[in-house]
Amino acid sequence: MLNPVIQPGHLTELDRFIFESWGYFIIPDVLSEDEVAACLAASKRLHEAAGTPAFGQIGRGYETEPALEHLIDHPAVLPKIRGLYGDRFILQAGWNTKQPAHGPMGGWHQDGSGAYDFKKLGHPIPLLQLRASFLLNDQTRPRMGNMELIPGSHRSLVGLPEGVRRGESEEARAVPIGHVICATAGSVLIFHNAVWHRTYAHDGDYDRYTMHMIYSPPWVRSSDRLHNDPAFLQRTTPLRRAFMGEFDRPDAPYGAGYTPPPFDNE
Repeated sequence: MLNPVIQPGHLTELDRFIFESWGYFIIPDVLSEDEVAACLAASKRLHEAAGTPAFGQIGRGYETEPALEHLIDHPAVLPKIRGLYGDRFILQAGWNTKQPAHGPMGGWHQDGSGAYDFKKLGHPIPLLQLRASFLLNDQTRPRMGNMELIPGSHRSLVGLPEGVRRGESEEARAVPIGHVICATAGSVLIFHNAVWHRTYAHDGDYDRYTMHMIYSPPWVRSSDRLHNDPAFLQRTTPLRRAFMGEFDRPDAPYGAGYTPPPFDNE
């Protein structure tokens, strides 16, 4: 099976071609077993504290869970984000999702804003949310709570038919060019907001967790918070503080005086 697998670190010209062609790529085995275990334990704490009954997502977990905070600027992933966005972007949200044991197939959708449909901005839909999904459970076979995406659909001028999106059965919602992502725990899927995707069915008797870090241009409003926690800003790194949107705007709002985040190589 074709699989857009790339190596960690610097975004190569081939990486960019793959992303522009498919709308996503996979970096395998980014996290060690110990890191996966720590992130999985943190995810369970978040959802247990919130009382998530079934499928659900919780934002801002990076503020209280150091293992998740470390993912904000992970060295295997951050160069890809910079390569696609340049040096000026923020962490628009950090959503930790839980799919319950024996969870059903999700619905097809594109990421964006319910307040303003990204399709109104132009065709093809611009890159406004770049999602890095850290897989915290093994998903090496289908029906393990995988993500299913339609390669290249971020460039399509035709939307997915409503009958497929709202079909009443798995058969009705099936798309013959859907790609079920099969990867080990600790791998990272990075994808464009306009790629049509859905959560695949989960047949296991355990809950599945994924940590999604979502990056956007600096003028996009955060979606997992209305404000940043002052205590978190006080203790985190200058780079992560900048990714929270806490930077100076001398030429309001984002003019020539906007200083990019303090990357280590600058």
